[in-house]
Amino acid sequence: MSVRALWIIYHEKGENGMVRFSRRYPTVEQRSQTLAGSSHVSVPEDRVFLQLLLTELGLADPDKPYVALRDDCLHQQRSPALELHVPGPRGGALWPVLAISHGALILACLPLVDAPLEPRPPLVSLFSVSQGLPLLSGLQSFLCGPGGKPDPEPLASRLALLPSVLLNVCPLGTPLDVPQMANLGSAPAPAPVGPQKQPTWKTGLHRGRAAVTVSLSEMVRSMQYGSRSRPDLWDVYGTVTCKCEVEGVLPNVTVTLTLPPNGAPLQDILVHPCVTSLDVSLLSCSGLEDSDSSSFSGPYKFPFSPPLEAFRLASYTSQIPVPPILGSYQLKEQDSQMRVTVSLKLHESVRNSFEYCEAHLPFFNRSQMGSVDVKVSSGQLEVSKEKNLLVWVIGQRFPKSREVTLEGGVSFTGQFPGPMDALCTGLTAYIKMYFRVPDLTLSGCCVDQNSVQVYSSAKPKITTSRDLLSSEYYVWNSTGPAPVASGHMML
Repeated sequence: MSVRALWIIYHEKGENGMVRFSRRYPTVEQRSQTLAGSSHVSVPEDRVFLQLLLTELGLADPDKPYVALRDDCLHQQRSPALELHVPGPRGGALWPVLAISHGALILACLPLVDAPLEPRPPLVSLFSVSQGLPLLSGLQSFLCGPGGKPDPEPLASRLALLPSVLLNVCPLGTPLDVPQMANLGSAPAPAPVGPQKQPTWKTGLHRGRAAVTVSLSEMVRSMQYGSRSRPDLWDVYGTVTCKCEVEGVLPNVTVTLTLPPNGAPLQDILVHPCVTSLDVSLLSCSGLEDSDSSSFSGPYKFPFSPPLEAFRLASYTSQIPVPPILGSYQLKEQDSQMRVTVSLKLHESVRNSFEYCEAHLPFFNRSQMGSVDVKVSSGQLEVSKEKNLLVWVIGQRFPKSREVTLEGGVSFTGQFPGPMDALCTGLTAYIKMYFRVPDLTLSGCCVDQNSVQVYSSAKPKITTSRDLLSSEYYVWNSTGPAPVASGHMML
């Protein structure tokens, strides 16, 4: 696996981005030209690449919400593998450009594709793509440091060290000592006895008390319209995050995910490159094979040799019959004020115990709120300091009926205009839900503490947790127009 070029970009919201570091590998570029022949597209200059990437990510030209090459319905974005269209007589499609972002930091690389580009090969068949992502992830961890934040001063010092780091971990554009997939279906074995060579991707060894922490988080998204002509949409995706403080050069750890007897099988499973083997049955759930995944409902075993830092071991999607909170929102103009009626109902399958639960009602393209005469059946209502947002703090529990309501009127007689939004005009409005439920997943998936196996000289302390979080959870006004997505919600 080799990369043709690598970029480190810094982009703050509302400001122009800049390339803080770039590296090209001429020998890899020559190989690419030989493989592609007349269809070869050269790596553009940094300023051209920066503009193309920011446009594709929707971070450039805020006054142009629609870009044909990016937003046309015929264009299918396969994030994080992007396609950039280089202008000019020798331009063309630059693919696959891998990009990951963390705060204001964007890392991108262009892997070498050693297969014919026409017809375009599937991403899962390209070894360079599967190895390019952990390269970017490792560089991100190095640049952000222990705090995980790309602060300007530490970032500048780490960028100064990046050339020497790349010389060791990616000489001549070829990453070294990247963990590879072992034989599928093989069982994990204890760590071999005797001295082991420390791989380059593992920058140090853990010394001290052994501990393994496994966190399972599920995110639920929803678009609810309250209309028979517009079906509601929702989906669930989960991530398994691990932090393994275990002694040894290459310790072996196995984490097992289990489902309840009536649980729907997990789908679209993706794993970290440090996973050393996969059960053959698990491939049917990962989308790598065209087969019926309903035949395999776990347990899902992931043996791996962990890096020192916290990392995402696996991710998945799951199908659920109904969203956890069903909402109804009606906004009408009446007697020079807006009448608001909201109903939220917690589904009976969801534990009535929240860490927090809030409903935010923003108002755009209007003056600031004047009088607010709104009553809630449970919780408390707050008006934002800017007087353009109602915050309904439902609290940690729904009432015994599992249903809460909000009703009243709002007048907009403030002296100053509120925020503008090109989408939410007229009666196009929404509620956005924010909630977290500890010790719960909608799929029923969990990590049993006793199922975590660690092959190490010291017995570690094992901690597991799970939770449910809202993400892009909207309830649209049923009395006005609302944006509708065709088909299923996409990750």
